[in-house]
Amino acid sequence: MINFIQRIGKALMLPVAALPAAALLLRLGQDDLLGIPFMAAAGNAIFANLALIFAIGVAIGLSKDGNGAAALAGAIGYFVLTEGAKAIDGDIDMSILGGILSGVIAGLLYNRFYDIKLPEWLGFFGGRRFVPIVTGAVMVALAGIFGFVWPPIQEGINSLGEWIIDAGALGVGVYGFLNRILIPVGLHHVINALIWFVFGEYEGATGEIGRFFAGDPTAGFFMAGFFPIMMFGLPAAAFAMIAAAKKGRKKAIAGGMIGIALTSFLTGITEPLEFSFMFLSPLLYVVHALLTGLSMMVSFWLDIRHGFGFSAGALDYLLNFGIAEKPLLLLVQGLVFGAIYFFIFYFLIVKLNLKTPGREDVDTMVEESPRGNGDQYQQMATHFIKDLGGKENIRSMDYCATRLRLQMEDMEKVDEEALKSHGAKGVFKTSQKNLQVIVGTHVEFVADAMREHNE
Repeated sequence: MINFIQRIGKALMLPVAALPAAALLLRLGQDDLLGIPFMAAAGNAIFANLALIFAIGVAIGLSKDGNGAAALAGAIGYFVLTEGAKAIDGDIDMSILGGILSGVIAGLLYNRFYDIKLPEWLGFFGGRRFVPIVTGAVMVALAGIFGFVWPPIQEGINSLGEWIIDAGALGVGVYGFLNRILIPVGLHHVINALIWFVFGEYEGATGEIGRFFAGDPTAGFFMAGFFPIMMFGLPAAAFAMIAAAKKGRKKAIAGGMIGIALTSFLTGITEPLEFSFMFLSPLLYVVHALLTGLSMMVSFWLDIRHGFGFSAGALDYLLNFGIAEKPLLLLVQGLVFGAIYFFIFYFLIVKLNLKTPGREDVDTMVEESPRGNGDQYQQMATHFIKDLGGKENIRSMDYCATRLRLQMEDMEKVDEEALKSHGAKGVFKTSQKNLQVIVGTHVEFVADAMREHNE
């Protein structure tokens, strides 16, 4: 079940990747920036059709080969499900959840029927052409069911969303803690989807992100507290680990750590940095999760609202500065949390002799990410395949924003230390057969190079 939920979480990343472009267009088109109405309308169109985009994106993400037939099935499934259910009860609004559900079913049906063989007189409709047909048929049946069972579900979801939003500092604090603590198993995408895209409604927009960009004066509290952590806290933790590294290894560690700290500051992509200490010192990671929850609560107490289209990095901070509330105070909070992170991390690392990067007994190191040279990706792929026990030991491979997701034949053949020495930021075994290798934002290019080697 956890592996299945992780697959859904990974699939959610494809439609989420469209949000930065939508937020950029929407903000740049506003009167306080470039004042170009058609640009703002273009960005708003993406937010207005997020449910359909999720249906298409999740179907592609779950399909075994990312074929367009899965995307078409997801779109057809979404229209059949939502419009069919509305015909029974006009008050039904399945929103983003309807899109996600349609994408999940379409992706699963694609994997089951993409190579189906039909009788010769129906041969034209066989294979991938059959997938949108069977998806439509399944969704007709589900529309009939959901037309009666969805209203109480919808009411329950709305009540849960209202409770979390109305819970004040406790609500944002618990969410901030869960958002970080669930990252190791990849389940944070699921809770993010509910907070960012489902809970709350304002002038037709749903979810924290949609409502924030629609001008909801109550939106932004579930995002503001991340900026101090991603822009200041985690980079400060990286510098604490550099300062605490063994004397002869500071320079070697600094190169990699500064690179991933800068990634966190600019873009809000934190996994490469978090995985650099997550398994070496779980205590530090729990402290990090608690501090994230605290930052969310402090932002709420200070009545700070801010938002992002992708993540809480400097780029989103500057882009949405004009529609935020008390954004300068958020910088002050960030500086304070940066100091807190540095001193707590440095104290715990030195006092407890924690084996963070640069302090391990085994001679491993965090290497700098490839700078876009295709040969470097090929070299990393070659090393990774060898470190994973050879291509015959890799049953299947996929990737999400920063990590490779692999199914292995024999986990005993995986050399974790070699993977780290060749550029992996972390290695996580989710089961006896499932493995995640944290690579960084260039994971797609490494995965493509590995596939070329496996062909």
